[in-house]
Amino acid sequence: MSDRTRSPVVIIGGGPAGMMAGLLFARAGVQTLVLEKHADFLRDFRGDTVHPSTLNLFDELGLLEALLAREHDKISAVGAVIGGREYRIADFSYLPGRAPFIAMMPQWHFLNFVADAARRFPSFTLRMEAEAVGLIEGTKRIEGVRLANGEALEARLVIAADGRSSRMRAAAALPLQDLGAPIDVLWFRVPKARTADNRTQGYINRGEMIVTIDRGDYFQCARVIEKGAADRVRAAGIERFRDDVAAPVPSLSANIGAIADWGDVKLLTVSLDRLLRWHRPGLLAIGDAAHAMSPVGGVGINLAIQDAVAAANILATELAAGGDPDPLLHRIRTRRMLAVRTIQAVQRAIHRNVIGSAMRNDKPRAPAVIQLLQAIPALQALPAWLLGLGIQREHVHSPDASRRA
Repeated sequence: MSDRTRSPVVIIGGGPAGMMAGLLFARAGVQTLVLEKHADFLRDFRGDTVHPSTLNLFDELGLLEALLAREHDKISAVGAVIGGREYRIADFSYLPGRAPFIAMMPQWHFLNFVADAARRFPSFTLRMEAEAVGLIEGTKRIEGVRLANGEALEARLVIAADGRSSRMRAAAALPLQDLGAPIDVLWFRVPKARTADNRTQGYINRGEMIVTIDRGDYFQCARVIEKGAADRVRAAGIERFRDDVAAPVPSLSANIGAIADWGDVKLLTVSLDRLLRWHRPGLLAIGDAAHAMSPVGGVGINLAIQDAVAAANILATELAAGGDPDPLLHRIRTRRMLAVRTIQAVQRAIHRNVIGSAMRNDKPRAPAVIQLLQAIPALQALPAWLLGLGIQREHVHSPDASRRA
């Protein structure tokens, strides 16, 4: 194959991890090609929660105001309605930075914004409808990717950011540890009237857990079910489904009939896993391809973006200088594993002690720790910090080639 130093970094997947990595590597002056298999980013039932950790990164890049000019709502506190009683769990107003809130932004708006920001750099290319189906194996390293249309693309480095069912991860035979997820999620929409405030909320009652994400004129809703129970739920009929959703969330009753049939309900099969090794020579996995997260807390896209920042911090200078990235690849996993392990441990505990308990009890009670947060409101800063900023959060240290020009 030709001289690798002239080949681009090829990123598989135009999700949050892939697009953020594309932006940062291009910003550093690295020739970067992002491949996205779809024609656009417009797909519903994807993570919309842009946390303070991510907002602070865009502030460091000088892009926060422009990002927040896109359609979004702000959530300054997170709570739940348990057994009919409302509890506040996390108050983001305690957090540092210029964005102490969660921005509820449809993911397609977020990804389009990142793509627009990346296109300012001449070293960035985004190809839509470009599906990677395999890797090009050299004698010592991965040397590129093969596309569904038959193209073979050389790469200095392949970054697999193609999600929890990563084809590139499987092709590279990276070892995967399945931590087990006892839940799946059924997604659907229920119309609503617009309100001045964002009314995203979680409800636990009558053996059900329902999350309602306020998107202005409709709620994007999630019904948590036991792993593998989707067929059983469908067999009970759509009317029973509507009744089971409206029972713990009476405010949905008036418009629940908008769920006309099972075509209006989508299944998310929840995974919780992580790679034991994130790399091979010539290839790096990040985001959901490296560690699939539960939807609990909406942290997935934010951890994926942190991975991208860490990868750029560690690799961009070497790549911009025409160097060999392979000796550095192991450092990304080393850097990110504390955060991944911590959040996954918290999610497993919530699966077991909160969601599991909710689904076993018709009249649930709030756990003692949630009752303590009500008694001492200042303690709500602790879950806000964990949820909003995370563990060992990243800051942008990768170079900006435009400042050297």
